[in-house]
Amino acid sequence: MSPAVSTRRIALLLAGLAMFGPFSIDTIFPAFAQMGEQFDADKLAMQQTIAVYLIAYALMSIVHGPLSDVLGRRRVILVGLSVFALASVGCALAGDLTTLLVFRALQGLSAGVGLIVGRAVIRDMFDGDDAQRLMSQVSMIFSIAPAIAPIIGGWILGWQRWPMIFWFLVVFSLALLFATWRWLPETHPREARSKLVPACLLRDYAAILLNPRFQRLAAAGAFNFSALFLYIASAPAFVMDILRLDERQFGWFFVPMISGMMLGSWVSGRAAGRISGARLVDIGFVCSGAAIVVNIAYNLTVSQPQLPWAVLPMTLNAFGIALVFPILTLAILDMYPRQRGAASSMQASTSLILNAAVAGLLSPMLSHSALWLAVGGAVFLAIGWSFWRWERRRDRTPPRPSPGPPPIEPSEPL
Repeated sequence: MSPAVSTRRIALLLAGLAMFGPFSIDTIFPAFAQMGEQFDADKLAMQQTIAVYLIAYALMSIVHGPLSDVLGRRRVILVGLSVFALASVGCALAGDLTTLLVFRALQGLSAGVGLIVGRAVIRDMFDGDDAQRLMSQVSMIFSIAPAIAPIIGGWILGWQRWPMIFWFLVVFSLALLFATWRWLPETHPREARSKLVPACLLRDYAAILLNPRFQRLAAAGAFNFSALFLYIASAPAFVMDILRLDERQFGWFFVPMISGMMLGSWVSGRAAGRISGARLVDIGFVCSGAAIVVNIAYNLTVSQPQLPWAVLPMTLNAFGIALVFPILTLAILDMYPRQRGAASSMQASTSLILNAAVAGLLSPMLSHSALWLAVGGAVFLAIGWSFWRWERRRDRTPPRPSPGPPPIEPSEPL
């Protein structure tokens, strides 16, 4: 097998591993009404199936990366996929909302291995522009998940009830389990692994979390993505209540958005080595900002949002996010070459905690109005951009002379 074929296979596998997290969120969106009717639950209660999943995902994401630093990437991914498959069986067999929420939490506890550990695998295998290209390829393939997941969920509901969606997730996770066992090599050799010492892990976490540069980069990425995730978390209300579509028409919302993300990921990969990472992030924020302005202006001028104008701004917003994400992620991983798993975990948990708050608190409050969703997205983007501008100013400011040796900060320029 040629190196090019091997790289493509790794990209497909890592993208698949990252996809089963979004699949477990988006495939059930079309089934909210059916599930709510069976469990006698209102929209706010059904929204907790997303919030519980994300909270568990965020909490366990702190552990996935360091475990892979200690035990190896491959072993942690295989165990995570096994637990996810069992949790999906529990969701499919749930007879009440409480049981469903318990197994949704178990899904969340295991789903992060693909995305979090997969990022560390990329940085283990490649450096510099090659790492950016592979990260962009994975992001481009991964972007398909939010688009096709609700469509698949709608198709399944066309011939079976909602439990069949979770049986689909069982099959999908088992297929990934086999592919990982068969094709994913161990990229973190024994001699490079950390020791499983809780005090050391806590010290590493504290060093990463308290690093000002990590805080700026992680916050810039998290708030930037939340401008779009607010719509993703509000998809059932946005599609069926605001756009007045049915459960089989989620593609009208997701396909344009994901098309923008795929195009942005492709451009990011092509730009590697040609345009600086910092310049690409600037361009990404400009694109997202233009999309937000257009979105607010449109919703101020209409009483009933219509296709395609209601979703086109999200295409440009997603394009901008896809330019920003690989650069910020690789910058964080490069800060900690011996603790990439821990760094990936901390970045993911930062984003996931924010997303859990968006899904559980803000989405129910704002999803009744397209204008309020647009304003909420604008606030998130403005916060993310502010953190990025802060990072850019720090990067351009020469260090002040000090009487002693300079402090060691594990950072590299973008």
